[in-house]
Amino acid sequence: MDNMNTLLEPFWLDNKKITFPPTNIAMTEPNGLLAVGGGVTTQWLLEAYSKGIFPWYNHKEPILWWTPNPRSVLLLKNLKISKSLAKTIKQKKFTITFDTKFSEVINNCATINRPEQEGTWIIKEMLNAYNKLHQQDHAHCVEVWQENELVGGLYGVAIGKVFFGESMFSKVSNSSKVALVALAEHLKKWGFRIIDTQIESPHLNSLGASLINREDFEEILKKDIKQHFPPKKWQYIKN
Repeated sequence: MDNMNTLLEPFWLDNKKITFPPTNIAMTEPNGLLAVGGGVTTQWLLEAYSKGIFPWYNHKEPILWWTPNPRSVLLLKNLKISKSLAKTIKQKKFTITFDTKFSEVINNCATINRPEQEGTWIIKEMLNAYNKLHQQDHAHCVEVWQENELVGGLYGVAIGKVFFGESMFSKVSNSSKVALVALAEHLKKWGFRIIDTQIESPHLNSLGASLINREDFEEILKKDIKQHFPPKKWQYIKN
């Protein structure tokens, strides 16, 4: 991202006080930029996610916090599984696990080649912060294996009964889609209704993600993050 040239009067956060301004002051250009500064610690991240805010910035940039409008979300009731993806899942080409190789998953997300972008926003301080969130059982991952090789996966943060998706990777065709389907199916069993997918993409849209107004997204957050779902390591159990 090269957004700093477009900033006019960004809201600068007080590094000593973990608090964010109202999301309705977020900029429209670039879409959803809310604030600059603060810290990338577990406390800052949990406070941000609980308000629908997430960090996204490059190395040597100040920390940028975002809350885009409209927001890309996957309502679990709208999950789409194409015929080809259903066939792949039925063929059992992959083995699925949860929360066994978090560091490996996030490192793959950081280093995988993405033709549509230069570099990665998952820099060292982000890696450290999300690994700490995982150690506290707030951040989770899905791992997709083929012949004992990690070929796909995703990670994100769970607060209450909302899952905030952060990134995914795929080394084999359909492996990241298989990861998302596995996550969605298990979240439904636990009473979750939504995966926050943050920013629209054709990949996510093909699986049922859609855009909703920020206000509607925040109303869902207010209800669902209050639902009790204790931090814990997740296990993949196929019924």
